[in-house]
Amino acid sequence: MLKISSEDRQAYGRILKLTGPIILQNLLSAAVNSADVVMLNFVGQEHISAVSLAAQYASILFMILYGLGTGVTMLSAQYFGKGEMRTVDAVEGIALRFSIGVTVLFAGAALLVPELMMKVFTPDPDLIRIGAEYLRNVAAAYLCWGLVEVFLATLRSVGRVGISTALNTAAFTLNILLNAVFIFGLFGAPKLGAAGVALATSLSRIAELILALIVSARSRDVKLKLSYMFIRSRALFRDFLRMAMPATLNDVSWGLAFSMYSVIIGQFLGTDMVAANSFTSLVRNFGTVLCFSVASGGGILLGQMLGDGRMAEAERAARALMKLTVLSGAVGGLIVLGCIPPVLRFASLTETGRTYLRGMLLINTYYVMGQAVNTTLIAGVFRAGGDSRFGFICDTIDMWLYAVPLGFLAAAVLKLPPMWVYFLLCTDEFVKWPWVIGHYRSRKWLRNITRENVLDS
Repeated sequence: MLKISSEDRQAYGRILKLTGPIILQNLLSAAVNSADVVMLNFVGQEHISAVSLAAQYASILFMILYGLGTGVTMLSAQYFGKGEMRTVDAVEGIALRFSIGVTVLFAGAALLVPELMMKVFTPDPDLIRIGAEYLRNVAAAYLCWGLVEVFLATLRSVGRVGISTALNTAAFTLNILLNAVFIFGLFGAPKLGAAGVALATSLSRIAELILALIVSARSRDVKLKLSYMFIRSRALFRDFLRMAMPATLNDVSWGLAFSMYSVIIGQFLGTDMVAANSFTSLVRNFGTVLCFSVASGGGILLGQMLGDGRMAEAERAARALMKLTVLSGAVGGLIVLGCIPPVLRFASLTETGRTYLRGMLLINTYYVMGQAVNTTLIAGVFRAGGDSRFGFICDTIDMWLYAVPLGFLAAAVLKLPPMWVYFLLCTDEFVKWPWVIGHYRSRKWLRNITRENVLDS
C-alpha cells in the first residue's frame, strides 16, 4: 500500500484548498465558451467558425493579461509571504500601467479595423463580415478585462481565491444568460447571432468591473486603485520587468503561436476543419481545467513559501504538486474521451466535419497530459521562484522554430491530409518535455526574489 507522509498530506491539503475555487472559476470560463458554441450551433456553422476565429484575439489578449497576472503573482505572493502589503499595492500598480495600455490598443483595433483583423485568419468574405461585427461589439469587454484581471491576480496572490472566483462566477453566469437573450432574441431583444455573443461578453465584463470596485471599496487591504500606478519603486519596477515581462512574452509567444494553428487550419484546411476545431477547443478546455487549476494554486502556495524563506518545505510541496499534475492530466484525458459520443451527436457539422472532430478529440485525450506537465512546471513551479526566462526561451523555440513551421510545411507545401497536419501540430508539448523536466530537477527555480526596503521614499 502506498504510504503518504504527513508533510505530503499537508502539502496536498494546502494546494487543494487554493485549487478548489480556481477549478470552479476555470470551469465557468470553459462553460461560457461552450455556451457560445452550443447556442451558435442553432444559428449555423458559419457563425461558429467566425466567432472561433475572431475570438483568437481575445485568446492573445488573455495570454498578455495572464502573463501580467503571473508577474503580479510571482512578486506579490512572495512579498505577501514576507508580510509587506504596501509592496503588493505597488506591484498591482505596475501591472495596471501595462494592462491599460494593451487593452486600449486591442479595443481600438476592434473598433476601427475589425475586417483587417479577420482577414489574418480567413479569406472567406462571409466569415470576415460576421467576425468583424463580433469584434466591434466585444471592444468594451477588452477595456474592462484589463482592470479586473490585474485586481483578481492580486487577490489570488494573497490567497483570496474565493473572492476572485465569486466575481468570475457572477460575470460568467450573466454572460451565459445574456448569450441566450441576444442569440435567440428572448424578452423582445433582437436576434443578433455572433454579435449577440460579443454584446453579452461586453455587458458581463462591465458588470464584473462594477462588482470588483464594490469589493475593493469594502476590502481593508487589497484594492483596485488607479493611484497605485504612481507608487514609486525603481527597483521593484526593474524586478517586474525582469520577471514579469519574460512571463508575459512567454504567454504572448505561446498564444500567438497557438493562434497560428488557427491560421493554418483556416487558410489551408477548409471550413469543416475550422468548425471541428471550434468544438475540439471547447472540449479540451474542460479537459485541462483541473491541471491548469492545480498549476495556479500550487504556484501561489510555492511563492508564499519561498518569500518566507521556507525552501525545504517549498521543494516538498513542488514534488507533491507534480504528482497531482500527473493525476489531473490523466483525469483530463478521460474527460475528453468521455465527451466524444455526446459531442458527435450534438455538433451540427457535415459528415466530413464529424470525422475530423472524432479524430481531433482522440488526439486530445493524450495531448492534455503534455499541457498539464508543462503548464505546472513553466507557469506554476518555475514562476513561483521568479524563473520566467526559461519558459519564455523554451516555448518560443518549441512553437516558432518547430511547431508553427512544421504546420505550414505540412499544410501548405506537402499538402498532407488535414488530420495529419493536426496530429503534427499536437506534438509541440511533448517535444519540450526533456528540457522542462530537466530544468525542474536542476532546482534553479528554488529561490527567494524579495528585496529589503524596496519602495522609494
